[in-house]
Amino acid sequence: MTTEKTGMPVKQDVFLEAGVHIGTKIRTSDMREYIFKRRDDGLYILDLRKSSEKLMQAAKVIAKFKPEEVTVVASRVYSSNPAARFAELTGVNLNRGRFVPGTMTNMNFKGFTEPKLVVVCDPKGEHEALVESSKNGVPVIALCDTDNETKFIDLIIPINNKGKRSLALIFYILSREVMMVQGKIKSYDEFPHEIGFFEQQIEEKKEGAPAQAEATAQPELAPQEAAPVEEKKEGV
Repeated sequence: MTTEKTGMPVKQDVFLEAGVHIGTKIRTSDMREYIFKRRDDGLYILDLRKSSEKLMQAAKVIAKFKPEEVTVVASRVYSSNPAARFAELTGVNLNRGRFVPGTMTNMNFKGFTEPKLVVVCDPKGEHEALVESSKNGVPVIALCDTDNETKFIDLIIPINNKGKRSLALIFYILSREVMMVQGKIKSYDEFPHEIGFFEQQIEEKKEGAPAQAEATAQPELAPQEAAPVEEKKEGV
């Protein structure tokens, strides 16, 4: 599915259909270098070539660590489902839902964990995870939209981190690339899942269950618009 001419992990049309490039009407100075243009309706558009480059770089970094050394923090529904699929396929740990203060700094906390790499899906909502990672000297990879600040973040993946299909596509690519390095698949043709698999609703583990993602999925949700948006995002 890669294209030799662009070097992208999927065809550009796939990125566009998922709305990966659609930002917000806010652009922080931290994200300035990742902006392609500002549309007439005020939405900032991300540079897909830079998004692809950072995404592939992130996959290589994640694959360098043992799965149990990596924790993905996903507090929102739209990120937690694809992140859970990623955890299920690659074996990394998942912190789903609200990130409880002290998770990585309070050894007396029941859910205390000491990851060596943290992946954050929403730098705003998961700011506490960034702070605790910084205190522990743990590197952070983060999915960043045009309105995000990047303090405490070591590797930025510039994408629409609010859209359902955008997040599903990102974790689809990350799963495939990490599984390639892990030796679980030898080619893209052996990757058995479609992007829709990463959109499916997944039940959360009950208290006392392992931190890995739940494998049982609910029926697939209805397809999204070509460039889905959430909350303050406006339609394309």
